[in-house]
Amino acid sequence: MSSVKRLSLPRRPAFRRPDLRAVAGGLRVRLIVAFLLVAALSALTTAALTFRSARTAILKHTQDTAIDSLRSQVNSQVPDFTFPLSQPAQLDLARRLTAAGGAQRWNVHVRYQDGPVLPAGDTDRPLPKELREKVRSGVSAFQRMNTHGMPWLAIGLPVTYRDSSERTGLEVYAEMPLREDEANVKALVKAAQNGALPAVALAAVPALIAARGVLRPVRELRRASGKIAVGELDTRLKVTGRDELADLSRTFNDMAAALEKNVAELRRMEANSRRFAADVSHELRTPLAAMTAVVDVLDDDAGSLDPDTAYAVRLISEETGKLARMVEDLMEISRFDAGAAALHLDEVDVPETVRKTLQARGWQDRTVTDLPDGLRARLDTRRIDVVVANLVGNALKHGGEPVRVTVRTATREDGDRLLIEVADQGEGIDPDVLPHVFDRFFKADSSRARSEGSGLGLAITMENVRLHDGTVRAANSPGGGAVFTVDLPLRRGGGDEI
Repeated sequence: MSSVKRLSLPRRPAFRRPDLRAVAGGLRVRLIVAFLLVAALSALTTAALTFRSARTAILKHTQDTAIDSLRSQVNSQVPDFTFPLSQPAQLDLARRLTAAGGAQRWNVHVRYQDGPVLPAGDTDRPLPKELREKVRSGVSAFQRMNTHGMPWLAIGLPVTYRDSSERTGLEVYAEMPLREDEANVKALVKAAQNGALPAVALAAVPALIAARGVLRPVRELRRASGKIAVGELDTRLKVTGRDELADLSRTFNDMAAALEKNVAELRRMEANSRRFAADVSHELRTPLAAMTAVVDVLDDDAGSLDPDTAYAVRLISEETGKLARMVEDLMEISRFDAGAAALHLDEVDVPETVRKTLQARGWQDRTVTDLPDGLRARLDTRRIDVVVANLVGNALKHGGEPVRVTVRTATREDGDRLLIEVADQGEGIDPDVLPHVFDRFFKADSSRARSEGSGLGLAITMENVRLHDGTVRAANSPGGGAVFTVDLPLRRGGGDEI
């Protein structure tokens, strides 16, 4: 008989609409924030470049105007004096130049040859050394400086004879405040700020529109994925546009179509396999019943037959029994696959039910039990008998004796639980085998061609436990041996339930 493994597909639970606002909200916020950051960065960069250019233009215009004005005043005042200049003449020239620069509000100082800077003591701002060295070398120069938090412009001019580049030895220096320029620069900064903030605020509108346009297909894709996840394989997305999101939608539709086709084919093959196993089992049942009856008669008379014939009769009887059990197991698993397995609940004494299972199979001397008295629960007696019998039989066959059977209760957040544990004293289960022990027709030793069992015992055990809304798990005990634990909800009271 070929291995038939049931296809695991969702049972179409009620579709729970995802909280799209919570899912897409994070992406929407990130898109809007990114858009606003780009807008803010652009606005600030533009404002900074504009401010820098305007500030440079303002300061250049101020210094060019001041230099030209000072040079004009020097050219008009110096011819009134005769060289070499006496100190009183130097002071008079400085006063006249200062008075002539009322619009610029500058203070003028002069220096003749190697003499001192006059008038001395009129300012607490010493002329920059670099500026004086440049002027002394015959180069006109200017330098901005900051004194006590106030910006100033210092200008130095070497004076030459008219119509000649020959130097007279006279140096003229002027200091003028840049308060108005500083005020203009601050006004520029404020204007840039006032312009940038509304620009960033207005950028929120296109950001919202752009985020909505990007997130709409994302929300549709998530909604469609949720439907696919619960089994609505005919779900498709509406494709609009030719961008990357449209390509993603087309790819999703292709994937959904291929998935729908493949799942339909797998379901068809699964249904055919289940039908084949059920039909074969049903058809084998009638001839097996006749064979079993004949073999029982022959088995009873085996003692009167010659040894070779008696051996053959007993072998046929044993193999016929195995075949009958396999057919029964196949029919049982087919009922689970078809959803025809019914659960008949009744309140029973759990320890007594386990005890009767062991007694019916003659396993009392091969097992050690821990069965508390008076523990009652609503169970399907026949199915619990199958569960315990399969687990204990498996432990006796593949583990070491004695096998310990324990029944106990546990209280958890989800309510009271009934636990049935079956532990053997063997070598345990290979860790690579543990995930597959409940698979149908699985054999830990692939070289073993024949086995006393059908390979369906643990699979039937798991199906019976699931029917009770419980779980069964296999593990290795720290002290050695394998442990199978059946975990069931502890139901009490009530009558029969189907």
